[in-house]
Amino acid sequence: MTSQTTIDARGPGDKAPAGPSDGPGRGLRGHPWLTLFTVAVGVMMVALDGTIVAIANPVIARDLGATFAEVQWITNSYFLALAVSLITAGKLGDRFGHRQTFLIGVVGFAAASGAIGLSDSIAAVIVFRILQGLFGALLMPAALGLLRATFPAEKLNMAIGIWGMVIGASTAGGPILGGVLVEHVSWQSVFFINVPVGVVAVALGVWILLDHRAENRPRSFDLPGIALLSGAMFCLVWALIKAPAWGWGDLKTWGFIVASVVGFLIFAFWETRVREPLIPLGMFRSVALSAGVVLMVLMAIAFMGGLFFVTFYLQNVHGMSPVDAGLHLLPLTGMMIVGSPLAGAVITKIGPRIPLAGGMALTALAMFGLSTLEKDTGSGLMSLWFAVLGLGLAPVMVGATEVIVGNAPMELSGVAGGLQQSAMQVGGSLGTAVLGAVMASKVGSDLPANWAAAGLPPLTPEQSAQASEAVQVGVAPVAPGMPEALAAKITDVAHDTFLSGMSMASLVATGVAAVAVLVAFLTKRGENAEAGAGVGHI
Repeated sequence: MTSQTTIDARGPGDKAPAGPSDGPGRGLRGHPWLTLFTVAVGVMMVALDGTIVAIANPVIARDLGATFAEVQWITNSYFLALAVSLITAGKLGDRFGHRQTFLIGVVGFAAASGAIGLSDSIAAVIVFRILQGLFGALLMPAALGLLRATFPAEKLNMAIGIWGMVIGASTAGGPILGGVLVEHVSWQSVFFINVPVGVVAVALGVWILLDHRAENRPRSFDLPGIALLSGAMFCLVWALIKAPAWGWGDLKTWGFIVASVVGFLIFAFWETRVREPLIPLGMFRSVALSAGVVLMVLMAIAFMGGLFFVTFYLQNVHGMSPVDAGLHLLPLTGMMIVGSPLAGAVITKIGPRIPLAGGMALTALAMFGLSTLEKDTGSGLMSLWFAVLGLGLAPVMVGATEVIVGNAPMELSGVAGGLQQSAMQVGGSLGTAVLGAVMASKVGSDLPANWAAAGLPPLTPEQSAQASEAVQVGVAPVAPGMPEALAAKITDVAHDTFLSGMSMASLVATGVAAVAVLVAFLTKRGENAEAGAGVGHI
């Protein structure tokens, strides 16, 4: 589907629309590469906060007297707010302009971060984390919308490649930076760091960003659609978050899943009846766009779900500190930094199918490699598999994003950006929940036999449940004061059982990545990428 649009590009004080030919006279405002730099600064905050906070959680719990469940909500509340509001936030950008939406998102995110650092209760931290997620949802799709409108088709993949590089580097670098700040400054500094970054992003945004609005942009809001979609997304993500605690056989888990499915079905029916729908379902007539969304979900399942257990492996089996564990993941980060811009250039030349299929094949290979890790696996072999994973993820992050955004009409670029980010959030939550269930099942079945085979004292049902929970994250259930020989035997059993569970989870992630290879062949270059032909200098 092709959409012919006119770009209404206005900055403060502009009285008439400007077209591409007006670019050279506009100075730095609207300059594509400076626009990319500006949105990257803002996006970096959101991506960083997805992982940096995990390192601070134990210190926050001790300082504020929080329970384990409360600490979990420091992370869960952020991702829940982000996932539920991304598509609606993208629609706001399409309606009112991505420049304004981006700037509001940055200001709100930085202010919420500062408020968390000043909080003296866990309840306040969670409330402000929700606000962080909501404001983060405003700026993420807006960033993609600005790139789409600023860069011409032949430069868009390179821009998305650099954008993906920033997200990958920030996500992977979060634990390292978080460890340094918590260890040498305070847990509050993990949040305070966003304030100066936000100030820089706002200053650059006011100076550099040019407002781009499609002539046939949305003129009204689909409020029932927003309510239905938000409710369905909430039920889905809530079920995924709570499933490890409730259990996959629990009625509450399936109740929320069923409610989510019903909500999505009612939403889809409503969207066919409303004059200006939140998500025009005609978008999904594009097989390539639909394949891009599915591919992003599958990639996130394999990547986020698999990597979840790798961090436990490094810290609890190998005994690394959080900072050391983060440093061991540098090959992953490095290959994403190097590979993303290169992937953008390759995709521009030959299209997305082969790079996407090849990327997912490398991801499958890397996840299979991670399934072979042992207690004594050396850093060299671990680094090899992490590097292969980064090399595989780079073209997928870039290519799937371009397929989704480039195959959507210009006036729906914000919604498309929200779809892309929502697919990542849902995929990440799904991967952690499903692979977590695989791990729990494998540990639950193997631990009793391994425990008995090692000649260890039998456990009561309550002790067995507690030991199983500990082993699922690679922790040996060793009581204080336990004899050293007994503690060593329990540790061996715990680590062997954890590794069998991680191996099974990694093999499932391998299968998911293999399916994604087939989905990649349904993608193609964005049909509407030329609609954002760029205003300014290339």
